[in-house]
Amino acid sequence: MAMKDYSDEFKAYAVALYESTPGAIYKSIAADLGINRATLREWVLRDRERRGVTSSSAKPGAQPRQAVPSVDPDERVRQLEARVAELEASERKLATERDILRKAAKYFAGGDELVRSRFQFVDDHRSTYEVKRLCQVLDVNRSSYYKWLAGAEARTMRQREDRILAEEIREIHSESGGAYGSPRVTAELRENGRRVNEKRIARIMRTFSITGIRLRRRVRTTVPDPATSPVPDLLQRDFTDTEPGRKCMGDITNLPLAGGQFLYLATVLDCFSRKVVGWSIADHMRTSLVADALRMAASTRGGLDGAVFHSDHGAQYGSRAFADLCDQLGVTRSMGAVGTSADNAACESFHASLKRETLHDTHDYGDASTCRRTVFAWLTRYNTRRRHSANGHLSPNAHEHRHHTAKLTLAA
Repeated sequence: MAMKDYSDEFKAYAVALYESTPGAIYKSIAADLGINRATLREWVLRDRERRGVTSSSAKPGAQPRQAVPSVDPDERVRQLEARVAELEASERKLATERDILRKAAKYFAGGDELVRSRFQFVDDHRSTYEVKRLCQVLDVNRSSYYKWLAGAEARTMRQREDRILAEEIREIHSESGGAYGSPRVTAELRENGRRVNEKRIARIMRTFSITGIRLRRRVRTTVPDPATSPVPDLLQRDFTDTEPGRKCMGDITNLPLAGGQFLYLATVLDCFSRKVVGWSIADHMRTSLVADALRMAASTRGGLDGAVFHSDHGAQYGSRAFADLCDQLGVTRSMGAVGTSADNAACESFHASLKRETLHDTHDYGDASTCRRTVFAWLTRYNTRRRHSANGHLSPNAHEHRHHTAKLTLAA
């Protein structure tokens, strides 16, 4: 039999059913519930240990026979008849409770598919048993049940609204290539005029199994050059700025192709908006790869004179040719510590997002042409549409546009 996780409620009802059944054995109760005998026994013993109850006193069994005082024969018959009636009523009560507990245990065993409340169980079985008895056995307040029942219409309406909202979420999620989680979906909905709470969006996404793409393991591409001269770390892990074009950061990542081959992508991100201002793809990792990306960044910004460019200690960034290019563009170089990925974490995170949102759990991009087209499309969409948490869930272009608009307003 396959292993199964049982909810705490299921375990509690199973134990209560066993304990409330005089003379019951583990095998019969376990068979009723469709579980293993040893499993039920373990639950019962653990519950008794928690309550500090010994095995001998745990189950209600036969009570010690009490001596009947010697009285008038007719009076003694009446006493015995009353005792029999009392025992029969008690047995009926116990039988009803056992039946309720047996059904409750099976009912809550389906918790993997649907989280059902005890109120729902009471409502589903109220035509068979008294509501009072159901509430007593399940340990719920009867007035709370009726309050829950009165809110049925409102719950139905909320469920209907959740289904409608789930369709909107699914559409946004699909347009993002399956990449967006609840924060970006929430931002998109709010921009579309929806007044929504992120916790609600996260709950609906969980309920309807709508999930963003998870991180993949990173492959190292940094190869330090021991012959390079020291370059200071001018960012100190501060990957932000108050103006665009003043601080940039760059890195290289591999793009896997079919047959074990690779292309390589070098990018330049602006620290202000995380915009991709420069990028280059090649089938090598020579200095020209990162140099082309930096030249594109200078062209995009209309020059980088006075800007700081931060990178890791890859040999390409430490080469004499790249240092000369930085001097020509008026760029000051900055590098993190050797072997410390956290000193270039923003770029690492960017490349991780690119791969998980374009590879979609596949191992490679296929051929080189497909890879170039896929990466180009994602980089373009990243700047124009993809929401970034560092920008208050605005795209890099939207974030820069808002910044420029605010400056013009202040100047006026």
